[in-house]
Amino acid sequence: MRIAITGANGRLGNGLVRVFNERHSTLPLSHAECDITEAAKVRAVFAKNQVDTVFHAAAIPDLDICEADPDLAFRVNVEGTRNVVEAARELGASVAYISTDAVFDGEKRTPYIESDPANPQTVYGLTKFQAEEMVRTMPHHFVFRVPVLFGPGKDNFISKGLRKLTRGEEYEVASDQMGCTLYTLDGARKMMEVLESGRFGTYHLANTGACTRLELIRRAAALAGLGVEKIIGKPSAEMGRRARRLKYSVMEMRALRQEGIALPRRWEEALAEYLLNWRGSLND
Repeated sequence: MRIAITGANGRLGNGLVRVFNERHSTLPLSHAECDITEAAKVRAVFAKNQVDTVFHAAAIPDLDICEADPDLAFRVNVEGTRNVVEAARELGASVAYISTDAVFDGEKRTPYIESDPANPQTVYGLTKFQAEEMVRTMPHHFVFRVPVLFGPGKDNFISKGLRKLTRGEEYEVASDQMGCTLYTLDGARKMMEVLESGRFGTYHLANTGACTRLELIRRAAALAGLGVEKIIGKPSAEMGRRARRLKYSVMEMRALRQEGIALPRRWEEALAEYLLNWRGSLND
């Protein structure tokens, strides 16, 4: 199968390339190689390489950047997705879209399921949901909603924190954000399994179990042999961020269960693997 991966240099894109290369022919596409805001270029790249499936991971994922510049967020996250969808449609290719738990409002206190109504509270969440709706116009599509990511490649929430701690600096983390997390390599493997099964639809995808951001970084520091004294937990309202953060965004992976697909391992186990050689992973 010939698989194009947009945003190949991003957090999840890196994992997708590593995993899909094991069994498929991949076409990693960075921003420089395929600017998704340029419709003609997207069509030309896809047509030249005759792709069968497009994993669309390219986006502006920073909530605060999106909140500060809604026009840019719409141009990249929504119009860019439109360009990808239309180019794939011309080839008869399927589209797998990487979405987010930020499409929800954070008001529930039980896990969100795939059929729960979206009610995004940020520009980022709104643009990602609008992009989801575009992808769903394709007869053959996948939508994968993912939470906070960690894994090899691009810096992430955990690696940033560990770098600070190793320098003896404090790391301020929201203490009241309860959600899920996903090891990018685990996520990529499960996406490949879903793709190969041909079971189209919308999926929530995370490592099993829930935790707060504070619990996550404290566990990571302990596994890395670092002290937790300089990890400072604060209410999200005191973090000085432009975009609102959801206090509850736990996702249930009901669609995977219904399709008979095994759920990913627990987040603690995945985190331990990531940090087994954590100094090397931080320097990837």
